Amino acid sequence: MRLGVLFSGGKDSAFAAGRAMAKEEVACLITVRPSNPESYLFHTPNLHLTALQAEAAGLPVVSVSSAGVEEEEVADLSRAIVHAVEEHGIEGVVTGAIRSVYQATRVQRVCHSLGLWCFNPLWLRDEGEYLEELVSSGFRFLVSGVSAAPLGEEWLGREVDRAALGELTALARRHRMNPAGEGGEYESLVLDAPFFRKRIEIVRGSREFHGDRGIYRVTDARLVAK
Repeated sequence: MRLGVLFSGGKDSAFAAGRAMAKEEVACLITVRPSNPESYLFHTPNLHLTALQAEAAGLPVVSVSSAGVEEEEVADLSRAIVHAVEEHGIEGVVTGAIRSVYQATRVQRVCHSLGLWCFNPLWLRDEGEYLEELVSSGFRFLVSGVSAAPLGEEWLGREVDRAALGELTALARRHRMNPAGEGGEYESLVLDAPFFRKRIEIVRGSREFHGDRGIYRVTDARLVAK
């Protein structure tokens, strides 16, 4: 089956892409770029890097813009998936949703209306086990955004290695946060994955932090040999 992966550049969509590749043919990545940083449906930090990540994976990417207006985003998602069907002949869509019913139900609704299969390989996974598998299997990612205490400015741009994973797990226990960021606590950016032919090297980035929210904005990056 030819699949398109809803791809934000973050850890969950990248891991879901890897899982899909192990079972089926991934024909393309699909990215929706909302202009509203408070998008209800889509990840927003550093979406401009999805083209570089797609190049690293050796895959084409279908990219469409969106105003990021609640519920209108569903039509933008449908438009992106239709492009993927027309350009790459996909028969199903893969998502990285773990517990977001809001996201999962809307993607499923769009897929159903278009007669496509919807695959959610991370759905209801234990977050701790998932993060352990993510790190141990060779995914490299950093924190690209934070939006809730106890995650502060010091986390922006930090790579989540085993030490950072231990800290996230401890913080999750103490503060009842989701260690995978599924509650919106943080966003991520994948630098390398087992299916990448090259890895991403950040040349220039900066932190922007206000109150308890912040973003690590990458302004220059390149592909380098692994």
